[in-house]
Amino acid sequence: MNDSAVFRVLIVEDDVRLAASTQTLLERESFVVTVCHDAERGLERARTLLVDLVVLSVSLPGMDGIEACRRLRTFSNAYVIMLTALDTEAQRLAGLAVGADDYMSKPFSPRELLARIRAMRRRPRATIVGTPPRQFGALEIDPETREVTVAGTPVHLTRTEYEILDALSSQPRLTLSRHQLLERIWGQSWFGNDHVINVHVSNLRRKLGSSSYVVTVRGYGYRMGTG
Repeated sequence: MNDSAVFRVLIVEDDVRLAASTQTLLERESFVVTVCHDAERGLERARTLLVDLVVLSVSLPGMDGIEACRRLRTFSNAYVIMLTALDTEAQRLAGLAVGADDYMSKPFSPRELLARIRAMRRRPRATIVGTPPRQFGALEIDPETREVTVAGTPVHLTRTEYEILDALSSQPRLTLSRHQLLERIWGQSWFGNDHVINVHVSNLRRKLGSSSYVVTVRGYGYRMGTG
């Protein structure tokens, strides 16, 4: 986050009433909120404001939310919650595949939205000074800087992807279930299907260039591999 006392939220939603009610809800939590009604302007504001969270509608005029999220991920590590009017698996998977951290179906519960945001804010964890990098074959993870490299080449991960890798690599001999990973990353406020973790793992493997760093334990979950 940009500042311990300020949490900046960008709402990109073409439904004016929904955007306004969501803005009011979040401002009551003392968040600094900016609203845009189209993706192009939203991307401009995300770049200039250095926001911590983007609440991004899938259905937008012109560029849709899926493409906007894809472009956002080229310059921002902000958390992204996608809002979808069509609660279909294909649409949810498309959003997660381009780097969204979470999704909610419209109409959504304001209390649930706040719960998910609060869970996100709890996710960044202070690292212990002097914690050495973790090595798994050509993969190196530095918990102090949160930097990941493969054969010396930097790998740019979303916050969720990094948190999965951090959780697995911190206890490399253990197999963590999907539910355990979700609790480690989101906390007990997670409301969705735990198979969402599969999509993030798939993205993580693609970026690492191999499926051998994150090993599937069939019917249970995942553990670290040696590459």
